[in-house]
Amino acid sequence: MCGRFALTLPTDAVAGWFGATEITAQWEQPHYNICPTQDIPVAVLHDGARHLVPMRWGFLPKWYKSPTDGPLLINARAETIAEKPAFRDAVRSRRCLIPADGFYEWHREKGKGKEPWYIYAAKDPLMAFGGIWQVWSGPDGARSVTCAMVTTDAGADIAEVHHREPVTVTPENFGLWLGEEGKGAATLMRSADPAYFARHRVGVEVNSGRVEGPQLREPLAD
Repeated sequence: MCGRFALTLPTDAVAGWFGATEITAQWEQPHYNICPTQDIPVAVLHDGARHLVPMRWGFLPKWYKSPTDGPLLINARAETIAEKPAFRDAVRSRRCLIPADGFYEWHREKGKGKEPWYIYAAKDPLMAFGGIWQVWSGPDGARSVTCAMVTTDAGADIAEVHHREPVTVTPENFGLWLGEEGKGAATLMRSADPAYFARHRVGVEVNSGRVEGPQLREPLAD
């Protein structure tokens, strides 16, 4: 799964990378430790144009009576996404792209605690996770636009750290994932090409969702 990530590039750079013409997601500070339930910028297709909008990271099925009415759904498994009642409508018609510099994953070795790693695109300053979104309305009139990342079995490079990885969508496939180019998004729900990612160990400070700052993704000294 992916439970934390970083996004430090400014709004205009992210919007330009997606080709977004409408921008309602804004942030002034870089974020090195984004956690579930926080609002994140997401690229979506609306009325034929790409928009960069804020969404709550944590998908809320329509039958939830409150945001805490069931499990926190931050990830959706590619292998079952088309079958799960919570996700099947969204994956057909409400797909989105979630920008990130990189993400954190934890590896457990026998006899040791969990060791955090920072994983990022080896050659690009940004990457896009495939996601799905949903508008949730509560019985008290509350409303929230929510999303989840799509994950898949990890490729050989990431499997050394964790058995799952986010589905990453490269720029030439943005249109296919967002639905601009018709059907076929399911073909993108796979692990990244070999050598797409780079990674290094980082300090345990990232274990706390309350800690921020560039030191979180600095390589851990041997």
